[in-house]
Amino acid sequence: MSAALHLTIATPAAVLVDRDDVGSVRAEDESGGFGILPRHADFLTVLPVSVVRWRGPDKAEHYCVVEGGVLSVTGGQRVAVACRQGTVGDDLQRLEADVAAMRAEASDLARRARTDQMRLHARAVRQLTRYLHPLQPAGAPADGLQDGEATPDAGAGEPS
Repeated sequence: MSAALHLTIATPAAVLVDRDDVGSVRAEDESGGFGILPRHADFLTVLPVSVVRWRGPDKAEHYCVVEGGVLSVTGGQRVAVACRQGTVGDDLQRLEADVAAMRAEASDLARRARTDQMRLHARAVRQLTRYLHPLQPAGAPADGLQDGEATPDAGAGEPS
């Protein structure tokens, strides 16, 4: 077995990284950051929007922003990352800013999805209420009274 890792990072449209001279890989999943060295145990994890880092034989660190994905280690030397989208670069600060922007966008999308889900739920409850009370004409108040009508027991204690 070689003393180096073979790293592949790919999107559905392109292979971003394909190197067989990688000394180490660092990534993070939902539980935190982790490192991979040659002869690592087989491993599979889901990556959030994050930066994957690796060192080549020159000991220089290289980076790739991944927009979610799956990382697998097989045979102690093959590291594969399949992601939706990725950007390779050497400017870590710019890439970390990209990660922050992607996370903010994902958070905003999740917030909008929750709002839309709540609206759909409220609309469904209103429709169910209408169907469960079919004697009530459309647009009538929920208490069954017409505008300006008093409740049946209003004035019950007053003599006529």
